[in-house]
Order: sequence, then C-alpha cells, then structure tokens
Amino acid sequence: MAGHIPEEKVDEIRKSADIVEVIGDYVDLKKQGRNHFGLCPFHGENTPSFSVSQDKQIFHCFGCGKGGNVYTFLMEMEGYSFIQALKQLSERTGVEIPEQIADENHTGADNQESQAMLEAHQWLTKLYHHLLKNSKDGRKAYEYLLDRGFTEETIQKYQLGYSPDDKDFVVTFLEKKGFHPQTMVKAGLLSVNDQGNYADRFRGRVMFPLRNHLGKTVAFAGRALGDQQPKYLNSPETELFHKGRLLYNFDLARSSIRKEKTVVLFEGFGDVISAAQSGIPYAVGTMGTSLSSTQANLLKKYTDQIIVCYDGDRAGIEAAVKAARLTKSIGCQTFVARVPDGLDPDDFIQRHGGDRFKKEVLDTSDTYISFMMSYLRRDYNLQVEGDRIAYIEKVLQEIATLDRAVEREHYLNEMSSEFQLSLETLKEEISQIRSQQGVKDNEPKNRYTNPKRETSVQNKLLPAFHNAERKLIAYMLKDPYIADKVQEEIGGAFNIEDHQVIVTHLYAYYEDGNESDISQFVEMIEDMSIKNLVIELAMAPVSEEVSDQEIHDYMERIRLENWDRTDIKSLESELKRAEQQNEPIKAAEIAMEIIKRKKELKA
Repeated sequence: MAGHIPEEKVDEIRKSADIVEVIGDYVDLKKQGRNHFGLCPFHGENTPSFSVSQDKQIFHCFGCGKGGNVYTFLMEMEGYSFIQALKQLSERTGVEIPEQIADENHTGADNQESQAMLEAHQWLTKLYHHLLKNSKDGRKAYEYLLDRGFTEETIQKYQLGYSPDDKDFVVTFLEKKGFHPQTMVKAGLLSVNDQGNYADRFRGRVMFPLRNHLGKTVAFAGRALGDQQPKYLNSPETELFHKGRLLYNFDLARSSIRKEKTVVLFEGFGDVISAAQSGIPYAVGTMGTSLSSTQANLLKKYTDQIIVCYDGDRAGIEAAVKAARLTKSIGCQTFVARVPDGLDPDDFIQRHGGDRFKKEVLDTSDTYISFMMSYLRRDYNLQVEGDRIAYIEKVLQEIATLDRAVEREHYLNEMSSEFQLSLETLKEEISQIRSQQGVKDNEPKNRYTNPKRETSVQNKLLPAFHNAERKLIAYMLKDPYIADKVQEEIGGAFNIEDHQVIVTHLYAYYEDGNESDISQFVEMIEDMSIKNLVIELAMAPVSEEVSDQEIHDYMERIRLENWDRTDIKSLESELKRAEQQNEPIKAAEIAMEIIKRKKELKA
C-alpha cells in the first residue's frame, strides 16, 4: 500500500500519531475502561458503538463493522488516498516524508506533470501575496481589500494576493522556476494565443487562492479592479481542481464545523471570509457553481445541520432552493437564512457587523418547510381559488417528505388554520402522498438508522468451534508465542476460511521478526472485510493472561471440528460409491449416519 515509501517511515508516522487524538477531531470520544467510545461517524446511531483503543492504536464499530488504524480512519472519513492520509499525518506529527512523493493515482510523466502543477500553484500563492503586500502596483489591490473590511490578519490567513497587470511577469517567473509554459497552460495559470505567445491568465486582479481539503492551493479566483471583463475569473477545471468536489475554506472550517455541529453555506468567497472574520469560522462556499451532491455529502460527514445563506436577490433565492432541496434529500436538517433588502451576506456584514448578521440572519433562519412555503407562495395568487389549491398541493408535497410525524402535524396545523381546511383532510392527503412515495407511516424513516447496518457477528449465536477459533486468533494477535505454538500444532487448519486467511498473514508477519502490533499488522491486509474482521477480533475482550490449558482446549475444539468435517466428506464419498454400485440398503445407512453427524456438528 505504501508504494515507494519506506515501510519504516510509514510505521514511524503511524506510531507518532495518537489515534485517539486524530479521531477525537471528528468524534466526541469518552473514555470507558481501557477504550474510548463515541457515535460512529460512518453510520447514524443514537447509542455509541464506536470504540477506539489507545493501547492497540485501532478503532472498530460494533454496529457497522468498520475498523482499522489511523490511516484507515482518514481514508474512510475524508476519502483520502493512502498517500494523502500519510501526508496529512506527516504534517500533523512533524515526521517528514520525501518531497518527491506524489499522489499514487498517477504514474510516470503524468505524476511529474501533476506535481509540477501543484508546485507552481504554491509558488504563485506566495508571489501574488508578496506583490500585494510589497509592490507599488499591489497597493491599489491592498487598499481595495482593506476598504472591503478585510483585516491584515485575514489577508495573511487567506494568503490573498495581486497579479500584476503585465502579461509577461508571471510567465517569466514560472520559467525561471523551471516550469514549462505548456504545462502551466494546462494548469490554468497561463493563457496562450494563436501565435503561441504566453500570458498570465489573471493579470491585473486581486487573487483568492482556492485550496483543496489538505490546504494546498489548486486554483485561483481573480477579481478585476477596474473595468476589466469578466469581473470575476476562476481557474478552469484541471487535474487538480474540480469545482464540484471542493468547498472554499473547508480545510480551515472543518474543525469548527465539527465543534459547532453546524455549517453555514455561502456562494461567494467574500461572504465566507467576512463571516469567518466576524466570528463565524464554520463557513464554507461553493466554487462558483451550484452545490453538488459530492459537496453536500462531504458536509453531511461532519454535521447534520446546514444553514444555506445565499444572496437575497432572485438569483440567490433560486440557488438557495436548489441547495436546500439537495441537503434535505440526503437527510440533513436544513435551514435557509434570508438576507434582507436584497443584500448579499458580505454587504450585510460590512454595513451592520458580524453580531447583527449572526443574530438577525443566521439565528432567525427559516426551517426548510417554512422557507419553501414562502418561496412557493410567490408563484401563486392566493386570492384565486385555482392558484390557492395548486399552492396547497405543492406545499403538501414538501411536508410529506418530513420524517417526523410531529413536524408534519405542526405544518399541517398551520395550513389548516390559514386555509380553513380540516386537519383530518390534510392528514389523509399527506398519507396518500407518502404512500405514493413508498413510505409506510408505521415504519417511519429515521435519519439515525442505517439500512445497510449489519448485525455484528458477536451478536449471533456461533458454534463452539467458531468461537474457539475467534478466541484463539485474538490471543495470537496479542502474543507471538501463542501464534508460534498454534502454528506448530495445527498450522492453517482452521475451519472458517476467513480465519485461515488471517492466520496465514499472521504467521508471515511474526516470521518477519515483527512484534505484536495490530495497527501495523492490518497494513499487510488489503481485503477490507478481512481487515475489519481482524480489528473486531483484536478489540474483543480477552484475559490479560491465558493458561496453556485454555489454548490447548481451543485447539482441540478446532481439531475435532476438522476431523468431523473430514469424516463427513469421507462418508459422502462412500455414499456416492454405494449408489453407483446399486447398494440401496448400504447407501441408506450411510445417508443416515451423515445426517446424524451433521446434526451433531450443528449442536
């Protein structure tokens, strides 16, 4: 998995990162006994079944079955590749990795080109910021930002910059750094005309670096200072930059979103920065496009509560409707903040300050249904009977999507009061709509329920031999001496196929001279289901000390099962021969014996 990275370096970073601290940034963990417990971030639940072992440096959810070490957690939680998880932990722990390590999704020339693009973005972030702060031409851009209310601290924090109004300046800078102009065109940093002349794509603009979720600049947004068109210019889609996958400020807002258990979603970069500067750090923005399902699901990993806060004009309201419908559809508790007087959030904050914005805009946000009722009302003249009925039907369609009966009844009461309709009639209508949607009222959807959740194998009544194998492997994972003893006496003769795979890996792991380290051992296993099973067995409670007799008893139970299965196979072969030789009485006797043996096995 580590590719060309030395295993020693992978292990050093893993051992330097305390898994409880890393997971604690995502999950509210409480210590109970030797382990820490919290609500699983991978599936909805009300009762904590997610366990983290500080001793073993592993995690396991007894509800959904996911488990692994600190690398596994980041890969699952953030959607990182192994290299990305490694880099993240390297930065966190201060353990350095070779500079040339790039994403493993690319190889050869593609890998080098992608790395060059990434490095060029980092260099230009520094250059643009330097020019903003220290050049004569950048002074106008700097004053523009100050006039907009951005503080010196904010300008530094977001590395805001200025691209000089000179088509050759950045081209020359990049060439001196060793970057090929054609690659920089591909990266969206330079433009080229029909004569083959290169120029800075963003010249004469205030620059906003756009960072990925690891905090690396992968694109830019430029804002014109004069009459230059277009007023806003963003990087094109590239290998590094996919507008529908990234959220502006997410790398900085992530921890605040987890802490506050809410996120405010804006459209503009300026809105996000103003909000963050005004004491609302849990703010993110889309990258100049509508909210995508990828972005919405990313937010849902961190919070169930989303406040959509777009511009107060018609276009902003229409965009808010789309975003709210999407976040509502994936199970988020959705609110829509209304900015008065047709202002955008940034303008409101500049005029009235962050405190009023929080109290008067965010804290008074409409629920999804209240917002939709107001929005739909605009399209109908409620004094006209036909429009009134059409409006009621539209609103009922929205109310029917609510999971909680108490919420549905609350809004139905409002409808009943306003339009003088009986509550029973409205409930009947809702029932019909929900039936058409395939929702059964006696089986309400629950946003805390994961339909894919599987019962843990621990909750099943297992045969004695199966439990013996599980217990034995748990001790083998803990103690190399026990593993040696088992290997010598029964080798790989376990009856469960997954257990055979695990012990085969384990024997090889110990033969390489490794000590007992579950977090390190699971890195050897690529099959996720096997890896999760190893974690589950390692997290199972076992005695601190185990007697030789107990280990012997486990092996004896496994041997007996193996022998019984072998006997049955032998009897099945005899049965086949008796049938071929036309000996019905003998065949019947053998068949009865097979049935008896199988019953004994089940017992």
